[in-house]
Amino acid sequence: MTELSRTYVDECLRGDGGLAGAVVRAELPPAFEEAWRARLLPRPWFLRASETAAFARDLKGLFDLLVSLPHRLFDGDLDRYTAEIGIGPALASLLRRGGSGVPATFGRADAYHDGTAYKLLEFNLGSEIGGLEMAVFNRGLLRVPEFAEFARVHRLGHVDIAARMAAVLRDRARPALSGGGEPVVGLIEGRGGVTLYGRMMRAAVEAMAEQGIDLRIGEIGDVRTGPDGKLALDGTPLDLVLRNFAASQLLEDPAGTEAAEPFFRAHEAGRTVLFTSLESGFYSNKSALSLLTDPRWSGSFDADERALVDRVLPWSRTLHAAGASAGGAGSASHTPAASGLADLVDLCRERRERLILKPGAGYGGLDTFVGWECTDAEWDKALRIAVERGGHVAQERVVPRPEPVYDPVTGTVDSWIAALGIFLTDEGYAGAHARANRADGGAIVGLSSNPDTRMVGVFSHP
Repeated sequence: MTELSRTYVDECLRGDGGLAGAVVRAELPPAFEEAWRARLLPRPWFLRASETAAFARDLKGLFDLLVSLPHRLFDGDLDRYTAEIGIGPALASLLRRGGSGVPATFGRADAYHDGTAYKLLEFNLGSEIGGLEMAVFNRGLLRVPEFAEFARVHRLGHVDIAARMAAVLRDRARPALSGGGEPVVGLIEGRGGVTLYGRMMRAAVEAMAEQGIDLRIGEIGDVRTGPDGKLALDGTPLDLVLRNFAASQLLEDPAGTEAAEPFFRAHEAGRTVLFTSLESGFYSNKSALSLLTDPRWSGSFDADERALVDRVLPWSRTLHAAGASAGGAGSASHTPAASGLADLVDLCRERRERLILKPGAGYGGLDTFVGWECTDAEWDKALRIAVERGGHVAQERVVPRPEPVYDPVTGTVDSWIAALGIFLTDEGYAGAHARANRADGGAIVGLSSNPDTRMVGVFSHP
């Protein structure tokens, strides 16, 4: 555990309840209150500032490595690259639309701290990552006197994710501004998305309003193209669309790709900026990360790059679908590719207690198999499913450092673990939040897959 976490819990235990109840007493704006109050951890998470800054620099280096992979490993052949990481032709074609060839440096890295260093679990690239409103928690907590004093004594700080995001949106929207002031931004979901995620979206609108950004919620079918080629939502011209829909949503919707075409055309014409373009999906797939740790490609990286990969990435390998060779061509069962897949499956079977198996394009821990929580038979079935479907990634287990959390309701102290969400923009580190579970509550820390998961803001300390 960090020393500051223990200090915080000790002060809660011997205090008069002021610090222990700070999260409960924090005044939060209404949309954030509705979206997150019931799912907040009763204390913030603490990170060491220098260590987090170093990890953020490593993430920027890793991003640069990821976007170099098609040229570095496949001579610029994007078809070979996408086949290698399990992206099918229909999705690959869609990801190409509206792209520049150089995706925006924007995303959230999900990581564990294992007590020694940060280890990256996945790199979520693109604007559909969510979570930009979580710094509202930090600001509300700092208005509680007992916490404000603790923050002063221990020199706590935080980077406001919403403020960094507002700066990015202003910069990106500038070429398409229709007025002289702030941009009008559409936060646009796929069909039915507002029903599912409306509370979080309204919290984002609230957080961005505090930054002076006019953010408006809609779904992809609500947006129209005006006579001047500019997109509009409910009759209001949009300077920028903050994309909250994924390419996979468009493919699953029979009318999705057709509905998305006006967004691409407006972006290409410079009338309404699409942030981010879909091409981020080429690199956020977990199979792309596995290329960096695969010994087949190690000669393509210099010593510093290999050291970077070793520092931040756990061992991982992609399990391709049976009958498909690397590069996507079909292969018979006796080919070297098939033999290599069989060897990899055998290795994964042997290392069950050290591996987790997840879909390369999945999110939230859905359809994930945890080897150390499976029986041999369950794990064998999981491997068969992975080989049947293809595009699954086996990743080495990272054991997160447990931290003490005082519960002001029960008066008990329990161990919790956190998946840190580290935000990254062109300017570098852009803040963090955390998802937390009880240490004995299962391996997957995700809101979609574990109802006991809690959200929390992050403060840094010297």
